[in-house]
Amino acid sequence: MGRSRSRSSSRSKHSKSGSKHSKKRGSRSRSRSRDRERSKKRSRSREAKRSRRRESRSRSRSNRERARPASPVDRVDMFGRTLSKRTAAEEKQRKEEEEKKAEMERQRKIRQQEIEERLIEEETARRVEELVARRVEEELEKRRDEIEREVLRRVEEAKRIMEAQLLQELERQRQAELSAQKAREEEEKSKREELEKILEENNRKIAEAQAKL
Repeated sequence: MGRSRSRSSSRSKHSKSGSKHSKKRGSRSRSRSRDRERSKKRSRSREAKRSRRRESRSRSRSNRERARPASPVDRVDMFGRTLSKRTAAEEKQRKEEEEKKAEMERQRKIRQQEIEERLIEEETARRVEELVARRVEEELEKRRDEIEREVLRRVEEAKRIMEAQLLQELERQRQAELSAQKAREEEEKSKREELEKILEENNRKIAEAQAKL
């Protein structure tokens, strides 16, 4: 009898303690589920707030964009937000830079065109020179025999002229020598005659002197 009571009492204690543990586990699981629900509700509310804020920003941005005309100087960042307009100085600087770039591009095109025109002129001159040289060579090749004959004719003519000039020079030299020889002979003759006269005079004087003696 005592053992049965002790067993029943122990079972009752175990059942009570098990029920207590099961109650605790149930309360914990309920509290966890409530926490999860609350966190879900908070995340949903945060998402809803964010979505409303995004929609509000988008509506206000679209309203602002519709309210003011689009300007070419408005810029948009990587998030799609419109940046503020440039100042007048920045706009002036931008225009000056664009004008400078346009002028530089114009000057570059002018220089490029001048270079191309010069190259075209040089190439044209080179081709014309080559064409003229080729035509001259072809013409010379065609007239080679005729030119050779003409050259030989002129050489022969030059030889004849040179020979005639040489003969004329030789004749002049011969005539000059003859004239000189004749002059020498005349001079010698005159000298002989003079000497003969002197001898005759001397002989006459000697004869007269002998006659007086």
